[in-house]
Amino acid sequence: MRLHQTVVATDMTNEHHQHDLSSNRIGTVFILNLVFTLIEFVGGLLTNSTAIMADAIHDLGDTLSIGFAWLLNKLSQKQTDEEFTYGYFRFSLLAALINGLVLVIGSIWILSESIPRLTNPEMPHAAGMFWLAVLGVVVNGTAAWRLSAGKTQNERILNWHLLEDVLGWIAVLIVSICLMFFDWPILDPALSIAFTLFILINVLKNTYQTIKIFMQSVPDKKLLENIRRDLQSIEHVINTHHVHLWSLDGERHVLTAHLEIDEHMSSQEQAQIKQQVSRKLSKYSLSHTTIEIELPEELCRDS
Repeated sequence: MRLHQTVVATDMTNEHHQHDLSSNRIGTVFILNLVFTLIEFVGGLLTNSTAIMADAIHDLGDTLSIGFAWLLNKLSQKQTDEEFTYGYFRFSLLAALINGLVLVIGSIWILSESIPRLTNPEMPHAAGMFWLAVLGVVVNGTAAWRLSAGKTQNERILNWHLLEDVLGWIAVLIVSICLMFFDWPILDPALSIAFTLFILINVLKNTYQTIKIFMQSVPDKKLLENIRRDLQSIEHVINTHHVHLWSLDGERHVLTAHLEIDEHMSSQEQAQIKQQVSRKLSKYSLSHTTIEIELPEELCRDS
């Protein structure tokens, strides 16, 4: 019993540590984005670059979204209570959904601004664009690198925010170099459209996955097949039904299942089956499992 308590305590400590790391990563990214957004507005005015000003507005939206995600990520660390019996993990998923939607809206806005500039491009200050782009790549690249270690859906969505910014600044960097040698201002909106479409497609995929998790879809069909196969391989288990697998936040999964056994058993024998279930499921790192054993001729109350 003491060993079990020690293992549980260790798991809880590790989980809390991972939460702190996630919160610290998002907090660092929020501060970096906030400071750089202010620099970006000033730089846009000094270089007379509408592309940089547009990106500054977009980064402002990113900063607000990341700050909101940081708040929700902290809230998701609260312990379970009578109102939220599974805990607050889904608040982190809510942040991922909001950020995904903000990024989609922001990308559409960038396209609406960039496409008209194809017919009426303006020549910005190329040297100023170059140095601001270098700073943008460094700052946003550092922030993206910080979040790349995260595993939650929230961090993955935020990472797409930052990757969009990195690609955007690389585009500005390329354009600024070209404009130093050629009078081709049309390159600015053209490259902006290209990288925005690329990011938009990937963000739509991630947002769709987030919505599926909200709708309690199976997070991984192959995982469900493996779990069902392992449960049915247990001695005396002749069938499984009401096998439900869903996710709290894209990382922590929940499983419920009914196991039909082939003969009447004592409570001790049923406990042995439960031990086999625990061993079979231990490799899947499920956050919550509820297993019900049904004796022969017993009616399923959920039918």
